[in-house]
Amino acid sequence: MMDTTTKTVRDFYNNGVEVEWMRIANRPEFLLTCRMLERYIKPEDKVLDIGGGPGRYSLYLAEKGCNVTLFDLSEENTKFAKAQSAQQGLYIQTITGDAREADKLVNEQFDYILLMGPLYHLLEEADRIKAVNAALNLLKPGGVIFVSFISMMGGIIYCMKFAPEYVASTDSFESGFLESFINKKSKGGAAFTQAFFIEQSEVLPFMAQFPLELLHLFGQEGLTSPCESNIMSQPKEIIDLWLSLCEKTWEREELLSWSEHLMYVGRKI
Repeated sequence: MMDTTTKTVRDFYNNGVEVEWMRIANRPEFLLTCRMLERYIKPEDKVLDIGGGPGRYSLYLAEKGCNVTLFDLSEENTKFAKAQSAQQGLYIQTITGDAREADKLVNEQFDYILLMGPLYHLLEEADRIKAVNAALNLLKPGGVIFVSFISMMGGIIYCMKFAPEYVASTDSFESGFLESFINKKSKGGAAFTQAFFIEQSEVLPFMAQFPLELLHLFGQEGLTSPCESNIMSQPKEIIDLWLSLCEKTWEREELLSWSEHLMYVGRKI
């Protein structure tokens, strides 16, 4: 039986497919992440996109000639992705299921796995461990996994940009979030939906328990998050220069806090 938190997250995405589809369209998070993916993933590679939502990354990679399987908790997301692939003349396989059980529902081995979403919503560390292990069971030896987290600073950046009044909130989650931020602790609970925000310094220790060689830890928005709307309103040549600057600096530890999302890239040992 689906637990309450999982049902809440599934319902949130079932009811917001179009919003999620547009959320990263032509935004630094997507554009910069694709630059990292392209360093590794080549045409004809087999890719499993776990928690890929309505398929923005899956379709991007399918267009590049990859053999892509999209696995997502939301049946509306997978349905939407399938329709988009047909509309674009592409093919992706879609599977609906829980990331913690991906290895029970998928019987193939993959060159690359994207785990970019599930760890945003699994509030208990044991569940996050299950999701990573399930993904690794489907990854070929020597294959590469891309794992995303929402950072605590990501929550602060969002508030500064869109909801500065939250700093005065007495709501239990929001006031608890600020306290956790001050004390350098991760925080999970009811946010935009049930969500987990990780303290930046906890990412590498968490990932160190898995049989992986660290390749990168980088900020998916690079430097852009605090001033994203200003940068993305510039002419294309200026935007491209900013994105290139981000790509050159996105792994600098002191700049990771400028991003809302952090990505760990590791090779399976």
